[in-house]
Parts: sequence; structure tokens; C-alpha cells
Amino acid sequence: MKTPLAHAIDALNEDYIRRFNTEAVRTIGQMRVADITELLETRSVQVAIQLWQQLPIDIAAAVLVHMQFPLAVQLVRKADAVRIAQCLARLDDEQRHHLLAPLNVARRDELLALMQYPYDSAGALMNVHFAVFPASIPVRSALLALRRQRLDQTRQVFLRDDAGRLAQVVDIQDLALADPLLPVDTIARPARTAVLATASREEVVELIEKHKLTDLPVIDVDGEIVGVIHHDALVRAVREETSEDLLTMVGVSTEERALSRIGFVVRKRLPWLQINLLTAFLAASVVGIFENTIAQFTALAVLLPVVAGQSGNTGAQALAVTMRALALREISTSHWWRVARKELGAGFFNGTAVALTTSLGVAAWSDSWGLALVIAIAMVLSMVIAGFVGVVIPITLKKIGQDPAQSASIILTTVTDVAGFFSFLGIATLLAGLL
Repeated sequence: MKTPLAHAIDALNEDYIRRFNTEAVRTIGQMRVADITELLETRSVQVAIQLWQQLPIDIAAAVLVHMQFPLAVQLVRKADAVRIAQCLARLDDEQRHHLLAPLNVARRDELLALMQYPYDSAGALMNVHFAVFPASIPVRSALLALRRQRLDQTRQVFLRDDAGRLAQVVDIQDLALADPLLPVDTIARPARTAVLATASREEVVELIEKHKLTDLPVIDVDGEIVGVIHHDALVRAVREETSEDLLTMVGVSTEERALSRIGFVVRKRLPWLQINLLTAFLAASVVGIFENTIAQFTALAVLLPVVAGQSGNTGAQALAVTMRALALREISTSHWWRVARKELGAGFFNGTAVALTTSLGVAAWSDSWGLALVIAIAMVLSMVIAGFVGVVIPITLKKIGQDPAQSASIILTTVTDVAGFFSFLGIATLLAGLL
């Protein structure tokens, strides 16, 4: 039996979690799964759900499996349906069936419906609890229906036409202030923005940024509304879409988190590291071609990283700008030459400026104006190539239907290294008489 002091400590802990939720989740997220599970099991169901819903998805799924079954069932019953569905999708069939079995039919069907959509689709983000009425319903009747449904996150009411398709939308505030006897469609506006349930998260993010939405209706192929993506899910979609681009650019799985298990991390990263190793040997083979030139002029080996580093940075700048433009739909693949031409010009002028600085430094260091000329020419040439490649890689991936961010930096590093090494050593070989 707990002492009064123990009860007081528990009460203070619960109060801290409610008032400083972000800090509490940040602290808990650094703990082991077993410790997180034990902590949640000592909290009230309400606080446990509040904390669990904000954990990284892979940790949340692991905690759900390890916690005591009664609490796990409570979470599955009461937590955010989208979050639950994402976690259940990560479990095996037996674990999923075990947690779904105690639920009522409505909740089980809701979760199964959400799980049928891919993880990064609009259907997986939507809330299936929403308010939709015939267009001719009186304001009074709509308000009464809303009170009965008790939809916590509802900011808008949707109206369907005679064929059942999404037709209009009205804000809750406008509905509450309207004449109770008026038909709802007299205060509604056309529903011009909606997204198919099968649409990608990238399309959802595009609509958010284009129309500045707080809620986004989700429809099926017949135009009937099947769910609503609320503001918090929209914000989460934007955040995840941005972070995934950063991960895929360097060959990291979009499912990986900072606290993912070592085995998972190794399994996801190792294939790309092996590919990167092969590309590194390709760059090294270029150096091997000019082995005799390097042996004759050892200063070339010292300066190789300078040329490769500058071309790599130039390519990375072009890649980042192009990736952002593609993500925000500022450009399409048909604009490739306009963007490439801009980067070719920028690479030439930046390369010329950097080459002047570099050549002066090399001349002072080596007392060889021939070597200074070689590195100056190589610097301009490699930076022009890098800028061009930084545009072509993501646009080519987009053109062939692949994710433009997919390991783009690995490909770019290989190309810029090869270009830098080949231009520098090739020019040095041609102008060997000046060295």
C-alpha cells in the first residue's frame, strides 16, 4: 500500500507531464524500451496515452508490444487511430490480431481501414471521424448532430450532393453563428480542394503549402468523402516529408530514427555503404590511370583533395536548390536546361573566382606558375561539371519515376570526385612541360 508521500510524488509527476509535455516526451524518448514501458504502466491511462502518442513510431510500436496486455488494449481503444494504425502495421500478424481481438467492431474496422493504405499515403494520415451532411439540412439540425457526434478535432462540416459526392464545406464558426432555420448550403462554400485516399504524402504536402489548409478532405475514386486530414497530421506530414528527403539523399532508410536498434540500422545502411565503396573504387581508378604523372609530380597528390572538395561543394549546392524546387513544384523536369544553364554559368563564374585565389596560393606555396595554371583550369572545369551534374541527377531520377532524393548525394559525390580527379590530373598530364 502506498504511503501519502508516494501518492504525493505520483501526483506531482502527473502534473509535470501534463504541464511540460514536450520536455517529458524528450526525456522519455531517450530511455530504453523496457524502461519506457515500465514508466507508462505506472501512469494513469490518460497520461500514458498522451506520452505514448508522441514517441517515435518505431519506439511506440515496440512499447505497445512489451507493455501489459490490458494497458495495450486501452491504448489501442483510445489513442489516435492514425497513430495506432501506423504502429499495428509494423507488427506481425499474430501480434496485430491479439491486440485487435478485444475491440468493438467499429473501432476494429476503423483501424483495418486505415492499415490498408500505404504508410506514406493520404489514407494513412486521415481521420475517419468527420461531419458530412446533405446540402439542404437546416443549420439547427446540423448543430444537433454535431453535438451528438462529439467530434473533438472538427473545424469544418462537409456537404454532399445528391449523388453522395463531396460538394461544399462550411466552417464550424460560421455554422454556429448562422440562422438556425437556414439550409446549411446557404452559408457554405465550394469544396475546391480534396485529395484521393491513394495520393502520396508528397501530394498532400503540396496542397497544404499551395492552399494554406487547416483541414484537407480525403475522397475515394467516386468523389465521396472518406476521411479528413486534420491540421496536426498535416504538420506532421510536412515535417516527415522534409526529414525523409534528408535521409534518402545519403542512403539512410526513411524508417530509421536516432534510437533505432543497431541491427535495424546496419541492415538498412550497409547495402548503400557497399554501393558507396564501389563508387569510391571508381574514383580511385581514375587516380590510378595517372599514377606515373603523380609519381613524377608529387605536389599533385597534395592538391587533389582541394579540387575534389570544391567541386563537391558546388555540386551539393546545385543539388540542394534543385531538390527544393522539385519538392515545391517550382520547376518540372521540362525545365532542366534552364536550371542547368543557370548552374553552368554560376559554376563558371564561381570557379573563375575560386581559381584565381587558389592559383595565387599554389604559386606562392610551390613556386610553380605552371602548377598554378593547371589547378586554376581544373578548378573552373570541375566546378562547371559539378553544377551541371547537381541539376541533372535529381531531375533524371524524377523523370524516370524515382524519388529525386534517393541517395542523390552518393551519386553526386562519385561524379564530382571523378570529374575533379580527371580534370586536374588530365590537365597536369597535358601540360606536364610547364610543371
